[in-house]
Amino acid sequence: MPIRIYKPTSPGRRNSSVDTFDDITKSEPEKSLSVFKKKKSGRSGGKITTRHRGGGTRRYLRLVDFKRDKFDVSGKVLSIEYDPNRTGRIALLQYPDGVKNYIISPLGLKVGDEIISSTKQVEIKAGNRMPLELIPVGTIVHNIELQPGMGGILVRGAGLGAQLLALEGDYAQLKLPSKEVRLVKKECAATVGEVGAKDKRLIRWGKAGRMRHRGWRPTVRGKAMNPVDHPHGGGEGLSPIGLKYPKTKWGKHALGVKTRKPNKWSNKFILKRRK
Repeated sequence: MPIRIYKPTSPGRRNSSVDTFDDITKSEPEKSLSVFKKKKSGRSGGKITTRHRGGGTRRYLRLVDFKRDKFDVSGKVLSIEYDPNRTGRIALLQYPDGVKNYIISPLGLKVGDEIISSTKQVEIKAGNRMPLELIPVGTIVHNIELQPGMGGILVRGAGLGAQLLALEGDYAQLKLPSKEVRLVKKECAATVGEVGAKDKRLIRWGKAGRMRHRGWRPTVRGKAMNPVDHPHGGGEGLSPIGLKYPKTKWGKHALGVKTRKPNKWSNKFILKRRK
């Protein structure tokens, strides 16, 4: 997925780059696997629950199959497509019985390839899916389950991959992209390979208009406000925060605060915390 950098013909072009979409083979989504996404604009019951969200281009949700529970049947890749709801690409699979499904497209997957999901040992190649206990140690995987049969919820973003470090007892040790080492049940399924579209994170959006298309509204710094509007407000010029610790608009700790509960039940599955 190459990135194109334009000549600085305007202030907005000067610091922006775009996706070339060279790896996309189909422009329109599969109708049977797409539904319209209703806009919520960061509101719940009419009240703003997430600030700085709103607008954005209309989009369709692609119904991606994260479980891939059609076992021992090879699916043929019909197309590699763009999905506005995620950073990575999606691939359209068709099975011999005519059923079509979307999956997260791993790096290196091409139109015409055949991949399979199984509860048994299958070939170790990008796109094949099987339980962690059947995958060789050291393999890079993505779309990982936390409970057997629930569908993959870990490592689904563009360019991400987790490394299988060890298999001990009932658990597999995984090194996640955040460098966290975590225990996952060895019966949980994972897809071989890393997610494609690695260059997606290198895009520079350049101007406010492109962010509005993505659904992001303007964000005002607390330091730029008046004291009545924000704890950081007030002062002349580029004044510092002037407090013992940074605060949110409502007076709570901000900027680097740990939000994970210290006694969370899943702490026992984390062998090494992320940096």
